[in-house]
Amino acid sequence: MSLYPLKFTPILKDKIWGGSKLKTVLNKDFSPLPNAGESWEISGVEGDISEVCNGNLAGNNLEELIEIYMGDLVGDKVYEKFGMEFPLLIKFIDANDVLSIQVHPDDALSKERHNAFGKTEMWYVIEADKGSELIVGFNQEVDKETYLRKLEDGKLEDILNNEPVKKGSCFFIPAGRVHAIGKGILLAEIQQTSDVTYRIYDWNRTDDKGNSRELHTELAADAIDYRFEKKYETEYESGINKSTELVHCPYFTTNFLDFDKSINMDILELNSFIIYMCMEGDFQIEYDGKEKLNVSKGETVLIPASLDHFVLHPDGKTQVLEVFIK
Repeated sequence: MSLYPLKFTPILKDKIWGGSKLKTVLNKDFSPLPNAGESWEISGVEGDISEVCNGNLAGNNLEELIEIYMGDLVGDKVYEKFGMEFPLLIKFIDANDVLSIQVHPDDALSKERHNAFGKTEMWYVIEADKGSELIVGFNQEVDKETYLRKLEDGKLEDILNNEPVKKGSCFFIPAGRVHAIGKGILLAEIQQTSDVTYRIYDWNRTDDKGNSRELHTELAADAIDYRFEKKYETEYESGINKSTELVHCPYFTTNFLDFDKSINMDILELNSFIIYMCMEGDFQIEYDGKEKLNVSKGETVLIPASLDHFVLHPDGKTQVLEVFIK
């Protein structure tokens, strides 16, 4: 059976800080969850493997597809490196309240402690309420001792860097960088396939039973990159009808594509799958000379590596994130 552009059933996650924008903005109105905080669009995480929801392969999960199609699905070089494990986790996140302050370990530390990959990620802001902020990194030079003292004294916020955000804001979050998504922010998250998170501080919140969420103070202290950066936000200038690179790292490349005309895509030399996350508008993917797949705002689609030529047809002005591995 030949491959084609694949959609997957979103895996929705109820979160204490979640809201309603996944339903109202990104059209995931099928959600039964009262506080849908995350929509895992494409996942190879054990226990949460995405399942195809369109075409002849509907009902097959991502792991089964990789086992059958191997490099034809993900690209030969990707398959050689990652084997049966899909290397990226693709999400939409709706923060109706501030998330916990957290950090993720790098590959070496994560393998040592959890026999897993580390977690480098990026954020692209789809919508942000007026005055919304993210926490990214430190606002001054900090060492481990200073950090632990501030944490113990309840003054951690004194040394954290707050970033005001708006639609289109982009941040790269390498493993080791302290971060938190603020209240009123809807964003796309692209990350390594890993669910290893060290929670540093959770604003003294409790669940409906009065229990606080677990903190990982000691684990986090050894995972944090304490370096201070003068600039944390990714600066870019997007142009119409062309891809603009937002992030390029060993784990993924993400482009922003703002287009209102048809675009021919030839990815023979890329040797990787491509993922499109639709931020605004609607478009069609034309492939195999005649077949077409409609993609709407809030939907995500995976283009197999073997589908080396296709055409994107926008329905008016359309904005997407384009994700692959170089």
